[in-house]
Amino acid sequence: MQHRALGKTGLSIAPLVFGGNVFGWTIDEKQSFAVLDAFVDHGFNAIDTADVYSAWAPGNQGGESETIIGKWLKARPGMRDKVVIFTKVGSDLRKPGQKGLSERWILQAVEGSLSRLGVESIDLYFSHWPDPETPYAETLDAYDKLLKAGKIKSIGASNLDGAQLAEALKASKENGLPAYQVLQPEYNLYDRASYDGPRRDFCLKEGLGVVTYYSLASGFLSGKYRSEADLGQSARGGGIGKKYLNPRGFAILKALDEVAGRHGAKPAEVALAWLMAREGVTAPIASATRVEQVASFAKAAALALGAEDMALLEKASG
Repeated sequence: MQHRALGKTGLSIAPLVFGGNVFGWTIDEKQSFAVLDAFVDHGFNAIDTADVYSAWAPGNQGGESETIIGKWLKARPGMRDKVVIFTKVGSDLRKPGQKGLSERWILQAVEGSLSRLGVESIDLYFSHWPDPETPYAETLDAYDKLLKAGKIKSIGASNLDGAQLAEALKASKENGLPAYQVLQPEYNLYDRASYDGPRRDFCLKEGLGVVTYYSLASGFLSGKYRSEADLGQSARGGGIGKKYLNPRGFAILKALDEVAGRHGAKPAEVALAWLMAREGVTAPIASATRVEQVASFAKAAALALGAEDMALLEKASG
């Protein structure tokens, strides 16, 4: 599988990243190992997680996903050299003082992530959410210390808007500190407005890598939610109905069905292939709970959309 340069990080990744939020939440350790094995077997190599995954699940503390990935790496000798690990810091772990992007918390949190993952260095460390209480220079100085110590190899930001990205870049230049090299925004064929425009322009201008989350719009772009009757298929159905079951959503599904029919593909594969072909996107992040879903990722990566396909999808989602 052809790899892509991830911005200026020096990292090279396959065109789809595994979303590790499911580990320890919707799938257990055994099933997590199975889908990770399949993911690598299909030629993919980048895995995304966070220290907060999956604190929202009953009985969880946060760090469950990192722990499972760490156990998988330990059980697969030589695997660490084959995969690129992303994790994040800054989300609220619902414990006093364990949130945000202060130097104090970053330097503490990274040790927990390294321990759970069982690695000596994190390939890409993300600021998970903006922290209005901490100056950009303080956060970047903390990352500078970690980069020099070899505990992380590169840095990125998730959920910063265009203005915030520009301010962070300004702070790095003015203080001689490392700059964010990757952005992780919410972006998919339906949810385009927050990334298309100033943020995308900024990323293209500065050469940032971009890995998108909610790449299938919480499953809507898979085509399995087409009416109110379909919403009971998952716990997220209610939210999907309110947001996506509207004329624009149906138009996008129609376009996905048409393109999928031309290529003998599934709507989800087309939606992911559109992201992979989109200028300003390095790779979408997508999760799987079954091995067969990973096989579908490989089909998406191999799917070459033509100009007519792209134009139809752009028109429906514009």
